[in-house]
Amino acid sequence: MIKHAAPALDLQLLRTFQSVAQLGSLAAAAEQQHRTLGAISLQIKRLEERLDTRLLERGPRGVRLTASGESLLQASRELLRQHDTLMDRFTGRGLAGRVRLGVPEDYASELMTGILPLFLERHPGVQLEVVTGTSGHLAREIEKGRLTLSVLLDRPHPLPGGVPLWETTPVWAAARISSLEDRESLPLALHETDCPYRQLAIEALEEADMNWHVVFTSTSINAIEDAVAAGLAIGVIDQERLKPTMRELTAEDGLPPLKPGQAGLHRAARIEPAARDAADALANLLTEQLTDRGPWRHGG
Repeated sequence: MIKHAAPALDLQLLRTFQSVAQLGSLAAAAEQQHRTLGAISLQIKRLEERLDTRLLERGPRGVRLTASGESLLQASRELLRQHDTLMDRFTGRGLAGRVRLGVPEDYASELMTGILPLFLERHPGVQLEVVTGTSGHLAREIEKGRLTLSVLLDRPHPLPGGVPLWETTPVWAAARISSLEDRESLPLALHETDCPYRQLAIEALEEADMNWHVVFTSTSINAIEDAVAAGLAIGVIDQERLKPTMRELTAEDGLPPLKPGQAGLHRAARIEPAARDAADALANLLTEQLTDRGPWRHGG
């Protein structure tokens, strides 16, 4: 009796499904994989037809996983990990070593949602450690060789060299319902020292000869944003981080303009030989995904 082989899953379909699930958007997955939206949609449709189940629910803000989708996501991760480990073992192409990546906290969430999981999927043998902090702190850490790579803004501790990535768009932010009238001194919510946006704010206000005082200080961008949204103070954040509870302040509100900044990728002067190929692979992926675009497109 002839037994017919069971239909096999196309691993590329599973990789596309994982990308969509992680990014929460077909469009973001298409951009990440350098494919058209139609091609990504077709791959998901083929996977659903092969498994005879619906994996995604589409909505105005992206997609969400069905119960079957959640189950497949967990199972496919292990399947792809084992596949890639097997291929690396027999082809000798697997990367290894320990890479410590520094990321400004303002951008950590977006990078962890899209780019870093993609790197670990491609290179499961690499030990990746991500460290967040202010750009000034991270710059000193990479100078001391405590980081392998770091994404940095060009203030307040600029480093020579580096690969330019994207231009930042800092703006003044306040609670949506708030007033600056009749205030002799501007209340500010700022990061501690070593933050480029803190330096931008102070430089702009001092050049405009405006009075200011610090009401709230924190190392956490989320805490700064909460203080702004609550009306406790105004702050400087990236325009992409403005929430519905905030509004952007401009010259019409009496605020001086803020200078744009530059984000760049820097690497340590010395990298352990065992980690050099892994560091190169991560640097190439970050450069490919972030140049001229920044991390925001990976969020949805």
